[in-house]
Amino acid sequence: MSEPVLLVEKAPQGYAVLTMNRPRALNALSRELRARLADEIDRLGADPDVRVLILTGAGRAFTAGLDLKELGAGAAGESAFATRAADPVEALGRFAGPVIGAINGAAVTGGFELALACDVLIASTEARFADTHARVGVVPGWGLSQKLSRVIGPYRAKELSLTGNFLGARQACDWGLVNRVVEPGALMPAARALAEDMLSAIPSMLTAYKKLIDDGFAASFGDAMALEARTARAANASVAVDDIERRRAAVLARGHAQGGN
Repeated sequence: MSEPVLLVEKAPQGYAVLTMNRPRALNALSRELRARLADEIDRLGADPDVRVLILTGAGRAFTAGLDLKELGAGAAGESAFATRAADPVEALGRFAGPVIGAINGAAVTGGFELALACDVLIASTEARFADTHARVGVVPGWGLSQKLSRVIGPYRAKELSLTGNFLGARQACDWGLVNRVVEPGALMPAARALAEDMLSAIPSMLTAYKKLIDDGFAASFGDAMALEARTARAANASVAVDDIERRRAAVLARGHAQGGN
């Protein structure tokens, strides 16, 4: 019996871990894996017991991108993006809560795009990123040409995309692509701890604040500021002063416990 291409773990704390499980193929995104990812993300998005996702890969790669061997064996002119149901990037965009990418190894081309679809990236020291679209002759369709420049700036993005060179984990962190770099054995504990930190926030704020950041980032600065003002007026009018004071006390106690001032 063959191994499932996607492993799913639901943690009792309120997060789920999706592990791409084609290690011998460097977790290349086959039709089956793309479909399973998209379906499972949507299923978990409808599950009230899951409010944060962690996405990672088995073995030594996060994912090497689309399965080119499979595509080469398909019918002439076949598109890798033929059906919306098989689009894990769109599915990640539909997930209302935070998505943590635990980048365990190489994230290449489509795999790089999948990483960029996450909200927060934690990288192993073994992680590497590469955009090889210009080398294989395929135009990106999952947002890499637009997202990468907004994350690391257009000059650095052009260097990566127009050379196809690999970017190591440490430099990716220096460039602001990943939040932090940890040793391989510490990657999943760090991702799980971050998920639990997020889950300790007010549940409705977890999704609403993420949406506000994303919607504002997609707008001009002036429109984004106006969006925040409208959202704040609508949301804050219903917040009770006593609730704020109680929550503030809890925040201060948490800060002291974490060694803050």
